Amino acid sequence: MLNLVLFGPPGAGKGTQSQKLIARYNLVHLSTGDLLRAQISQGTELGLRAKKLMDEGLLVPDEVVIGMIDSALQSNKQAAGFIFDGFPRTVPQAESLDRLLAEHETKVSCMVALEVAEEELVARLLERGKTSGRPDDQDETKIRKRVTVYNTETAQVAGYYASQQKFHALNGIGAIEDIFGQVCGIIEKHQPAAPESSHQATDEVKA
Repeated sequence: MLNLVLFGPPGAGKGTQSQKLIARYNLVHLSTGDLLRAQISQGTELGLRAKKLMDEGLLVPDEVVIGMIDSALQSNKQAAGFIFDGFPRTVPQAESLDRLLAEHETKVSCMVALEVAEEELVARLLERGKTSGRPDDQDETKIRKRVTVYNTETAQVAGYYASQQKFHALNGIGAIEDIFGQVCGIIEKHQPAAPESSHQATDEVKA
């Protein structure tokens, strides 16, 4: 099973690369942001709690995030693999993910980090905010706070995966296809050999 952690600060291009990787490797996309926004749109208690935190540029409690990931793994047992987009964000989450994947008899194959300078990230997110409707994409102060959270907490996860020889960093500025090609090159060095049938997986997370 191929399990990829796609990493980088807000606005680094993870979503764009995720879609291309899903199409290439037939992976199930697990974006905690998407899962949380689905809860928000449904007006659930979890969604209301998450919205308040996200609007302030803060992180959702680990136990909530891990619970959603576990549910998604349970719902997609026949998947060829998963792409974790924007998760894990902290070392404790990375440790929890390792334990959770071990329970499902699999593990993280590799981590790819897209690196982009802060000013470029701010410009990208403000532009995205014009169409995304997300309050945290429209306020420069909140955007910079999210980047700071990434730099002070999330970036430490790179060291965690580096200690497992699974971390790879790429320049996230450039042509989308060029970046995609570099990501694929890294993945193929880590992709496990598997029976042909393992590639017959859905690319949608079941509700």
